[in-house]
Amino acid sequence: MSKMDDALGIARSNDEMIDTQILSRGITDMFVISAMRQVDRALFVPPEMRQYAYADGPLPVGFGQTISQPYIVALMTQALHPAPTDRVLEIGCGTGYQTAILAHLVKEVYSLEVVPELAEAARRRLDELGIANVHVLLRDGWLGLPEKAPFDKIIVTAAPERVPDTLLEQLEVGGIMVVPVGVDVQELLQITHAEPGRYVHRRLGPVRFVPMVHRDLGLQESS
Repeated sequence: MSKMDDALGIARSNDEMIDTQILSRGITDMFVISAMRQVDRALFVPPEMRQYAYADGPLPVGFGQTISQPYIVALMTQALHPAPTDRVLEIGCGTGYQTAILAHLVKEVYSLEVVPELAEAARRRLDELGIANVHVLLRDGWLGLPEKAPFDKIIVTAAPERVPDTLLEQLEVGGIMVVPVGVDVQELLQITHAEPGRYVHRRLGPVRFVPMVHRDLGLQESS
């Protein structure tokens, strides 16, 4: 590991990444931390980016998409307050890193992805890791998954310009959604469905995500 790698914030292992980038920034949910220790980020980045797998930042994964910064993954997962009985809807599977972490924490994950190549690669990777409580679907995330709603938790890993009403409608009363919102300036929100028709918003800070896009995918899916 070179001095340049150190300057870029590249840890030498998954555990070091968690110790230096997650614990030091105030993530306190030990279940989330344990799940992140069980999921090696290096398995979810492209081979050509493997040397940067533990970097303190997002990484490109192709098709204009990224794998999120480890701290942001931890922050969003903690804000979701995952429980062992939860059914979770994830918008934006990407390479499956966030998906795999959630799978260690909840009963079932439905993960939607708009890029066919990413959806298929994530499904294969999760299968190889023996993660059986995840369903990767090739769907437009703006539509959610109404046939499986309501969900206890919803996590969105791309930024819509506004919170989609379709997703709010699929959130169980008492449930939580974590979503980055905005175009040029994005804010990470924790939204709690406090009672029928009433949602409580909490701001978690500025973030930068790729835009959430509409894409007509018909009824195709990979599961």
